[in-house]
Amino acid sequence: MSLLVVGTVAFDSVATPHGRVERVLGGSATYFSFAASFFTPVRLVSVVGEDFPDEFMAVLRQRRVDLTGLARVPGKTFSWSGSYEGAMNEARTLDVQLNVYGDFSPELPAAYRDSQYLFLANGSPASQMRVLDQVRQPRLVVADTMNLWIERTPDELKRLLPRVHVLVLNEGEARLLSGEPNLIAAGERILALGPRAVIVKKGEHGALLLARAGGRCALPAFPVAHVVDPTGAGDSFAGGMMGFLARNDLNDTAALRRAMIFGTLMSSFVVEGFSLAPFQRIGEAEIWNRYHEYIRFITV
Repeated sequence: MSLLVVGTVAFDSVATPHGRVERVLGGSATYFSFAASFFTPVRLVSVVGEDFPDEFMAVLRQRRVDLTGLARVPGKTFSWSGSYEGAMNEARTLDVQLNVYGDFSPELPAAYRDSQYLFLANGSPASQMRVLDQVRQPRLVVADTMNLWIERTPDELKRLLPRVHVLVLNEGEARLLSGEPNLIAAGERILALGPRAVIVKKGEHGALLLARAGGRCALPAFPVAHVVDPTGAGDSFAGGMMGFLARNDLNDTAALRRAMIFGTLMSSFVVEGFSLAPFQRIGEAEIWNRYHEYIRFITV
């Protein structure tokens, strides 16, 4: 089934204890698309500037990413610079240049408006609602958010949530949105705001699912021995999860639980190198090998 992502395509500059890269291909929609493309083709909506190189376009197209919705406009591409230290649990943002993304108002191509599976990557609730207004009858809508929108536009976010099937956010964001320090209580409070399921990303400690139907599920992270760069792990998680669901045309809670395993696997691959390099050296066989290893890991 058709899978659509709306988010950023960007230049990333990242420093970790394992090295540094400058102006590599990044952005939420990019990481999502790469992870999802191992399961199904992806439609991408975003904007880049005149400085966005053709070779980056080619990299995306080679991964079955439809770029009809990627606008190229005068100006510079969104760029982010950050660093990680120690256990690398959280990025320190050094610089953000919105550039052409600052004026971005998502306009879906006509051919995208029948998309059945939709991921609204981190962005303003107003922008996310604009996308929802353009999609006819999606079977599954998953949205990401962040502290900025929870703090600055809480009313808009609360208007969005009843229109979303699944909300994905990290531990701090879940506590901030709900006002609850306990993650179970936080998830229950967020469910009351409208979505039918909440997924709380816990980084190296895995992910927690709370759903109206089907209760709760906690999955550990895949044990990665050598983490090089955590950038894009959350969007890769979402991409693997939704790629699996769209490929199999599933959207029930039981399927969501299994799909989270594939999200966990894709995030475990991407942290093993800078930018998209880990995805460029694996195929479906490596994913299934890691799947079976993970099942052995979590089975008592």
